[in-house]
Amino acid sequence: MNQSTDQYVDELVSWITARLHGDEVLLANYAGEEADFVRFNNGAVRQAGSVSQRSLELDLIASRRHGQFSVQLTGQAELDRDGLKHAVEELRQQRESVSEDPYLLYNEADVFSASVISRRLAELPAPEDAVGEIRRAAAGRDLVGIYAAGTTSIGFASSLGQRNWHEVSTFGFDWSFYLRQDKAAKNSYAGQHWSDEAFASKLDWSARQLEVLDRPPMDLRPGVFRAFLAPAAMVELTDMLSWGGFGLKSHRTKQTPLLRMLTEGASFSSTLRISEDTAGGLAPHFDSSGFTKPDEVVLIDHGRISDYLVSPRSAQEYGVPTNGASTWESPESIAVAPGRLASRDALAALDTGLYIGNLWYLNFSDRAACVTTGMTRFATFWVQGGELVAPVNVMRFDDSLFHLLGDKLVDLTDTAELVLDASSYGARSTASARLPGALIEEMTFTL
Repeated sequence: MNQSTDQYVDELVSWITARLHGDEVLLANYAGEEADFVRFNNGAVRQAGSVSQRSLELDLIASRRHGQFSVQLTGQAELDRDGLKHAVEELRQQRESVSEDPYLLYNEADVFSASVISRRLAELPAPEDAVGEIRRAAAGRDLVGIYAAGTTSIGFASSLGQRNWHEVSTFGFDWSFYLRQDKAAKNSYAGQHWSDEAFASKLDWSARQLEVLDRPPMDLRPGVFRAFLAPAAMVELTDMLSWGGFGLKSHRTKQTPLLRMLTEGASFSSTLRISEDTAGGLAPHFDSSGFTKPDEVVLIDHGRISDYLVSPRSAQEYGVPTNGASTWESPESIAVAPGRLASRDALAALDTGLYIGNLWYLNFSDRAACVTTGMTRFATFWVQGGELVAPVNVMRFDDSLFHLLGDKLVDLTDTAELVLDASSYGARSTASARLPGALIEEMTFTL
């Protein structure tokens, strides 16, 4: 394949379009990546490899009946054309046995003006350079983690002529300095431009945590504590909110965890602003049905609902415009606006209480009231006089996000950290979050 991938996909879709029958419409979604993965244990490389994959998912539509079929691409035109031809034949057979889809909606108008080409490419460090930096950082420590870097490509094409393309290159290093048993200092560094200074700063913070972890741990009784949530812990809370909190359908069906906001006038802090920040994130500006996304959708403004994420299916069902949200209507580039608390003064502002670096195993204990439960993870510390004093054994919290991000929210840090979704099930994710830390006056722990 001597041409660019987007040109190759364009030619494939044009070729199969010429072989459609009657009123058939074809939607094609491309996904591809070229990535390196390196796994570390005890500070040494234990596994290294690379992934190169390309696939094209076809959706063949006629008379509101449709089906989907995924084809793995080889880069060899003759083989790939045979694969597409076979897929279309299979889809025609499937279509005979399916009923009409009442909520089917795809972009049929302004397909050429909706075409988007976005390339957010960056010069990533050479794998050997990144591995060298990480191994130097691990000297004398038990470092466990995974480094992943490369370019992800996402494309959309339709038989109506629309062509969208998105490429983004990123790196992500997710690691822990392991001490013993369940004691580890977890951290991550991700983005598009590697900075030795930024990486060193994160390493210094992890090393500082590791020193404190070596002290005898504290057992705290259940109760209410002042707490500071690092951005990595905030990600877990916004992930819970994203589970039905911002989608139109969940609100119309009253299944949203923000139900009390709809029915009782509950609100978050007036300082809280949450948005789907597509322009500032790494996900594409278009969806799998050919609709383009606005640069930003403000979801929570001054602590209250401002707008919704609307998928094409919800748009069709409720008769409103779509804003290109995914079928599950959750953010892919969530952003929480920073506050006024200087990040460097976070521990001093906490004074006495819990510093929580990570949370995990979160779930709703009372979804309708937005009450969430979960566990502290890895390095959670007792802070006194603005200094880390001792590690705290694992605790379970159970509290409403209307409190944690509402009346109990003291302030947010003045800087927001980019956190990339480290999942790579099937392919590396392009989802991201840009979040500040949060100082909480009272957080309830039950175990």
